[in-house]
Amino acid sequence: MKLKVASKILDANDRIAQDNRRIFSDAGVFVINLMSSPGAGKTSLLEKTIAGLKKSLDIGVIEGDITGTDDAERINRLGVPVVQINTGGACHLDANMINVVLPDLPLDELDLLVIENVGNLVCPAEFKVGEDVKIMILSIAEGHDKPLKYPLMFQESTALIINKIDLRPFLDVDVDKIRKDALSLNPSIKIFELSCKTGEGVDQWIAWLQTLNS
Repeated sequence: MKLKVASKILDANDRIAQDNRRIFSDAGVFVINLMSSPGAGKTSLLEKTIAGLKKSLDIGVIEGDITGTDDAERINRLGVPVVQINTGGACHLDANMINVVLPDLPLDELDLLVIENVGNLVCPAEFKVGEDVKIMILSIAEGHDKPLKYPLMFQESTALIINKIDLRPFLDVDVDKIRKDALSLNPSIKIFELSCKTGEGVDQWIAWLQTLNS
């Protein structure tokens, strides 16, 4: 019974996600579903990305959190359209949550929409929201065992950003193992090593992102 209920929930979500995808396509907006565990650096990366792309692309953001508006306020200070979704306890954004807030965004004026999902390495990978690509961030402080512990997130993502690389000298973490295990789960995944704090590797990430939206 639980499997049937879960299947129905995902099927209903996928239908709404398809509707969202049509809306985005009609508006000419490229959509990223940005996922990670809490504290991996989604908002910090988003700030760097907006700063690097703002002159060439019109960007909008949907911020997902269980509660609070801190991240949305950080993005709002950058002068881009942002909408906050508070899930009230749900560990992920779903397609219907996204659909409800679309009228609050100037989609026809945007080139790129980034959906910053709720911090979680499990549920966000299961629910489509109408995105073109899923991209995940993994902080090296989380350890090198995460790809094999949470495989779906890595299998579903087009790109993996290994963040906080500036901490590598101070942590007992095998970044090469993260790469190897991620590629074993998803041979086509694009991997970036960067530091939002120092800026190392951010230019390569932004350059690649521009190729997706060209």
